[in-house]
Amino acid sequence: MIDYRNDYLALDVPSVDPLVDKRRKINFKRIWNQLSKCQKSCLLCCVTLILFSFLYYINQNENNGFISLNEHVDNKYILKSFIEGSNKLAHTSENLHKIEIEQKSERISKNDLAPKDAHIFLGPTTERQRAVADAFKHAWKGYKKFAWGHDHLKPISESYSDWFGLGLTIVDSLDTMFIMGLKEEYKEGRDWVEKHLNFDINRDVNLFEVTIRVLGGLLSIYHLSKDGMFLEKATDLADRLLPCFDSESGIPYSDINLFTRKSHSPKWSPDSSTSEVTTIQLEFRDLSKATGNSKYEEAVHNVSKIIHKLDKKDGLVPIFINANSGQFRTYATITLGARGDSYYEYLLKQWIQTGKVIDYLRDDYLESINGIEKHLLRKTEPNGYTFIGELLGGGKDFKPKMDHLTCYLPGTLALGVHNGLPKNHWILAEELLNTCYQTYAQQPTFLAPEITYFNLQPGNTKDLYVKSNDAHNLLRPEFIESLWYMYQFTGNTTYQDWGWKIFQGFEKYTKVTNGYTSIGNVRNTANVRPKDMMESFFLSETLKYLYLLFSNDPKMLNLDNYVINSEAHPLPIYLK
Repeated sequence: MIDYRNDYLALDVPSVDPLVDKRRKINFKRIWNQLSKCQKSCLLCCVTLILFSFLYYINQNENNGFISLNEHVDNKYILKSFIEGSNKLAHTSENLHKIEIEQKSERISKNDLAPKDAHIFLGPTTERQRAVADAFKHAWKGYKKFAWGHDHLKPISESYSDWFGLGLTIVDSLDTMFIMGLKEEYKEGRDWVEKHLNFDINRDVNLFEVTIRVLGGLLSIYHLSKDGMFLEKATDLADRLLPCFDSESGIPYSDINLFTRKSHSPKWSPDSSTSEVTTIQLEFRDLSKATGNSKYEEAVHNVSKIIHKLDKKDGLVPIFINANSGQFRTYATITLGARGDSYYEYLLKQWIQTGKVIDYLRDDYLESINGIEKHLLRKTEPNGYTFIGELLGGGKDFKPKMDHLTCYLPGTLALGVHNGLPKNHWILAEELLNTCYQTYAQQPTFLAPEITYFNLQPGNTKDLYVKSNDAHNLLRPEFIESLWYMYQFTGNTTYQDWGWKIFQGFEKYTKVTNGYTSIGNVRNTANVRPKDMMESFFLSETLKYLYLLFSNDPKMLNLDNYVINSEAHPLPIYLK
């Protein structure tokens, strides 16, 4: 594993009286040699019997991953010293295969990957949570009937859409089902993954999308369920993705064929998106932690170091980078929306994930927030809503446009403050959260458009407006995510009420007979123009964040124990 710290350990060894020490020693080797062959055989038989009794007990108490997490961890620790002293016996049985996989994740650090105070997810406890769980079951029913094993459901045409052919909706939503306590649906998804999820397919996939959705999803449910099958699948996938990093610059190529393992730039451009190459670190680093193999972490950490050394505009980055040259595209747009957003998110989250020991990640994050305040922050006329715009032409022209994707930032800012970063970031978080809420509340459907423009001219009466081509809603989660972060850190139920209004908008205008659909027009309740698509992130992110938001316990999924990846998959924090 990579050691990010320059600390050293000083050992103060007390002096020992060699005569006293000698008298206290027991020579086990001599005692063993004094035993007869019969005595030795009997002792080994007893050890073997005890070992397999323990293993039988554990296997009989498993329940498709819904065992108490703390109970599972305790059992492993009870067995640990015993198993380590009996490796020769253990390797004689195929029944130890699962234990061996789990022990790979234990031997890396004294910090167990499952937080000791991990929440036991027993199902909905509030009426609002039950409503969200019912929404999930409604969507799952339609997916299972018309799109089972495919990537996305098309609920209106009763068909499906395949992007990568990896059953994205199933893999992406496993941890959502686990957290909601939906045992039947979870078992259906788990069994499909075990029997049918196969990465040996002759198909190009996007490194970023597959990492956050599939690799992240597998790792998250592995940590929650302690089911080693998920870790095996995750390792197989990551090994197929690693050739993306074999570029001249160290910046990964954006696409790869899972069968041939040949990587390349996107077909439409020689460049990769900046957010895509900088939003894979949490997942690959976590896999190294879980398997004990540092190659995954080394690959992505090298990318972070390269990006760190590149010139930026007060911490702000262009949205395209070339994998061959390792340089940003000249005059590319600077935005916290599409293709730029999660670069800033993962600076902070990597720093938190690794125990706050990689200083340059924190420093780059802080510099970027200062850059945002200096170059991108504006207030509307006439009501003074704070928003974040874009810089075109390499930073020359300001555009008062904000993607809904940018609404992740209030939650990220709050997370930084919670972890000791400047308190004035909280003020910015609250202001941006209110602006994002207005993008919902000022639409008759109470659903936000994909893109909002803001008024900077005095005398106009409207602070924000939406163009026809930007009026669609894709069931995105970013604002709900920020609401949950703010609710966890404050316990303020106003954030729950805001989320409930948005959920009712989803229920009224996007729910159809066989699931939920994105819509083309949030400005007209009489004609929302359904688009016949339910992406996997609706189940993975939007409904998960709503469910967590509506809990009476703000820390149902404690952000002191987990860092959440860009697809809402919780991964453990380590190196505390």
